[in-house]
Amino acid sequence: MYIFLNLGNNYIRGEIMNNKRIKSFFVPVIYGTLVIAFLFTMFFVGKFANNVLFSNKNNNLKYVDGEIIEGANKDVPVVSTINSIVRPYLDNNVKIAKSFYDYNASSDQQEKSIIFYENTYMQNSGVDYTCENVFDIISVLDGTVISVQKNDIMGTTIEIRHNNDLISVYQSLSEVNVSKDDKVIQGQIIAKSGLSNIENSDGNYLHFELYYKGKIVNPEEYYNKSLDEL
Repeated sequence: MYIFLNLGNNYIRGEIMNNKRIKSFFVPVIYGTLVIAFLFTMFFVGKFANNVLFSNKNNNLKYVDGEIIEGANKDVPVVSTINSIVRPYLDNNVKIAKSFYDYNASSDQQEKSIIFYENTYMQNSGVDYTCENVFDIISVLDGTVISVQKNDIMGTTIEIRHNNDLISVYQSLSEVNVSKDDKVIQGQIIAKSGLSNIENSDGNYLHFELYYKGKIVNPEEYYNKSLDEL
């Protein structure tokens, strides 16, 4: 009985060790097979989803590389990437009718910047622009419209507040396209030139003023300057 049991025990122990060897061999194989099967499954699922979502069979999808607005207002503003102050008009034929009155300028230049209205001489607080044809008026920078008013003398006036304590004022306008509190983009057409009740012989007209930190400045000295240069 003792020998048999020993043999039996040896037999049993031999069988357990063999099972361990078999398991240690097959477990990595099984795991490897499962990983490969998973990767193949994800590959085919992804390919199928890609074909469904981006199939060229959908004729309703159109890919364009140009303008996407068709039949809409061409004056729709876009986000501006320019920080330099631009002139308040687009037409290259626009000329200066009367310059800004500069206290440091020569007497001849100051004389050309005097406005005579109803037997009164006034110093020009902005720059007067004129053209033979009606011309578009644009915002010189991104900003917010703080007022749109009508005046018997100066005509319709738009005031726009910009960054860095800068305010632009556009007077003697027609066909105004903005209202108070509107957000405007640099270059956006806000109105068209109008007629001046003060200088009514100048034709199509724009009186433009620029205020920096509450002080009126000569606009001609600020064009093409960035806000960081002010």
